[in-house]
Amino acid sequence: MTSIHMPAESRLGEQDLHLFREGTHARLYHKFGCILGEGGARFAVWAPNAAAVSVIGDFNGWRVGANEARVRDDGSGIWEAEVAGAGPGHVYKYAIRTRAGHWLEKADPFARRAELPPMTGSVVAGPEAHAWADAEWMAARAAKNALAAPTSVYEVHLGSWRRGAEGRMLGYREVAAQLVDYVSRLGFTHVELMPVTEHPFYGSWGYQTTGYFAPTARYGTPQDFKALVDTLHQAGIGVILDWVPSHFPADAHGLARFDGTYLYEHADPRQGFHPEWNSSIFNYGRNEVRAFLLSSAMFWLDEFHIDALRVDAVASMLYLDYSRKEGEWIPNPFGGRENLEAISFLRLLNESVYRDHPGAQTIAEESTAWPMVSRPTYVGGLGFGMKWNMGWMHDTLAYMHEDPVHRRWHHGSLTFSMVYAFNENFVLPLSHDEVVHGKGSLLGKMPGDDWQKFANLRLLLGHMWLHPGKKLLFMGGEFGQRREWAHEGELEWHLAAQPAHHGVQRWVQDLNRLLREHPALHELDFEPAGFEWIDANDAEQSVLSFLRKSREGRVLLVVANFTPVPRENHLVGVPLAGAWRERLNSDATWYGGSGVGNQGGAVAVPVAAHGRFQALNLRLPPLGVLVLEPAGGEP
Repeated sequence: MTSIHMPAESRLGEQDLHLFREGTHARLYHKFGCILGEGGARFAVWAPNAAAVSVIGDFNGWRVGANEARVRDDGSGIWEAEVAGAGPGHVYKYAIRTRAGHWLEKADPFARRAELPPMTGSVVAGPEAHAWADAEWMAARAAKNALAAPTSVYEVHLGSWRRGAEGRMLGYREVAAQLVDYVSRLGFTHVELMPVTEHPFYGSWGYQTTGYFAPTARYGTPQDFKALVDTLHQAGIGVILDWVPSHFPADAHGLARFDGTYLYEHADPRQGFHPEWNSSIFNYGRNEVRAFLLSSAMFWLDEFHIDALRVDAVASMLYLDYSRKEGEWIPNPFGGRENLEAISFLRLLNESVYRDHPGAQTIAEESTAWPMVSRPTYVGGLGFGMKWNMGWMHDTLAYMHEDPVHRRWHHGSLTFSMVYAFNENFVLPLSHDEVVHGKGSLLGKMPGDDWQKFANLRLLLGHMWLHPGKKLLFMGGEFGQRREWAHEGELEWHLAAQPAHHGVQRWVQDLNRLLREHPALHELDFEPAGFEWIDANDAEQSVLSFLRKSREGRVLLVVANFTPVPRENHLVGVPLAGAWRERLNSDATWYGGSGVGNQGGAVAVPVAAHGRFQALNLRLPPLGVLVLEPAGGEP
């Protein structure tokens, strides 16, 4: 091999090999892939079953054999090559000859840059470092990301949030200023980005990943992506990244049959092929694969200052029979359907994240009743910080879809979530999955005429923000987009200026403001002490009333009327005498409502109601929610 001066820390040492084989190496990206040196670059790739490997690219005219790699003599299956003249911006791949004599051209699994799709080559990343200016955020983010902190997440697909002239996609830097301004104005605490890991098919929205270490080139370079994160951080906004360790596509240049054998995936399709997504499933029992995925997770936290990983499709990892019929899956050694190897990997992942990045979070998209997803591993949990509450989402949307005249028969769908609300640290998601594939927009799901649709949407969002749990809303829902989301094009921004749509926007803005200001809405999100029913059983009138409470005993009263009929002289038992002031009313004309309310508040009278000795006599707005607070309780 040509002699090139390489940094000593880039070379694979005995400890690296030990941890790689053990499956616990969390920083393989420092050792694998393309590492620049003086006069060229060193390449390292894991292909244990290959007969030969060459590095091909712009630097050698794409000639197989011009830069042959040598396999290490330690049995690791790692091939290495030093290539003189390889430098930033050069496109390259690995030419791999299988033992059957076929040649494959594969992108680098550890590449930090990729070509702009539909091109599929890897790109030598430059040595330039980003001058981070988010030290203040990083120092404070543990408190900002804490389970007791106010958290409302704006979920974004970068390619379709906004577009430029003639539908041009905006780059990471272009979108940064607009996104920061908008998210700050509406008061969201975090942005969640649908996967930006490189993916060949734009229509997969990033969930069919080929580049586990490369931000997609559709929006710019890795430095551009760092600038986006940095800009958000400087504005006090956290960044959550969707990350997909559950499956990968079978594109010829990707991980599938990487060295001619089933290397990253299981060979048996009953374990290695995902029938629902037509993609490959990682072999979590293979230690080298575990180290690859663990290193990918750490890469985004280390290099891009990501504040949380939202781990996609966890249920598909946990269950061997996920989306499979009888006979289409292989039980674990004990005869069960639990994927013991995936469970072990997820625990390792979470332990590693919280060990090395204690200010960060991991969040599971897990759609079943698997126990203790968001409980520590030392008590038998999976170790995630939080979990999406898919049950709340399904039940609530089904209830809201009902015509109000029928809601009395479905009241339990609205209240059932409180039976299990504190079993996990729940995030309440109204995500992209609920507004695609013919499901319609959030506004489109609401029954009634146009006025009722908007009132129902404000009621839905109010119920979500006032219910225990952290909040996540997909872009467009905050102003009542009419059509369902489409990844080609941008949101219907022209609607946001119309009064009814702008009213929803104002409502979300004020909900976020109250969430941030009042500890009762966030401090005890995950503890039973933070919630108390007043009346959960008024199905006949479709009315709910409850208290949210802070650690020090401050309270907010929430009363919601899920019918279009105003409720006059509605008694609600309260714990404190005296005046209560109206903090929020979703029916205020400011939001596009009819203005039914209580003229700013009410005074408790000594009348017994709901097991309490004081009661408020309230006027409940149609399809509306009220938030009241004891008059002396300024936040």
